[in-house]
Amino acid sequence: MRVVIAEDSVLLRAGLINVLETMGFEVAAAVGDAEELLVAVEEHQPDVAILDVRMPPSHTDEGVRAALVIRRRWPDIALLLLSQYVEERYAAELVAANPSGIGYLLKERVAHVEEFVDALRKVAAGGTALDPEVVSQLLLRRQSGPLDRLTEREREVLALMAEGQSNSSIAAALVISDSAVGKHINSILTKLDLPREDAGGHRRVLAVLRFLEGR
Repeated sequence: MRVVIAEDSVLLRAGLINVLETMGFEVAAAVGDAEELLVAVEEHQPDVAILDVRMPPSHTDEGVRAALVIRRRWPDIALLLLSQYVEERYAAELVAANPSGIGYLLKERVAHVEEFVDALRKVAAGGTALDPEVVSQLLLRRQSGPLDRLTEREREVLALMAEGQSNSSIAAALVISDSAVGKHINSILTKLDLPREDAGGHRRVLAVLRFLEGR
C-alpha cells in the first residue's frame, strides 16, 4: 500500500515513516506542508494520504483544505487526518460529503501502533475511522433532546457506530452478540428518527453524524 505523509513536525514525520515502513507500507513521499502534499499526491497517486490538520504557513486549516482538494481531484485516494486537539467541525466537514475512505484521529493515537495501523487499513479499504474523542465531543454537545430516549447501552453502541465500527466490531468491544447489536441499532434508529435506509455501512455513519451535529 502506497502512502504519502504531510506533517510539519520533523520528529512525528520521521516516526510515521518508521512505523509505516516497519508495518509493510510503502511511503512514497513525506512532506512538510499542504502545497508539497498536493504535488506529491499528483505525482505518486498513493492509496492513502496521511496529513496534519494544521500546517504552514498559518497553522490553521491548511490540511483540511488540502484534503478537500484531494477528495475533489482524486476521489479514490483515501484520507487520514491527524490533529493535536479535538476539532470535530473539521471531521464533520470532511465526512459530510462522503464518509467513504475518511479517517480523523488525534495524534496521540500514533503511539498506539496497532490501533493506528488498523485505522489506516480501514480507511484505505474505503471505511470510516473517527477518533473516539471526536465522537465523545459530538455526543456531549447533544446531551439533551432525542438522546435522552436512549439507554446507556444504546449510547455506547451509538458512539461506536459514529466511529465507523462494524456490527461485529461493536459486538466484540461491548462483549455482546451480533444479534444484540442489531437490535440495539434498530432501536437507536427508531428513537432518533434516523432513516432505515441509512442503517448500513457509510450511510449509517453519515446519518449518525448528521444527527449529532444537529443538522
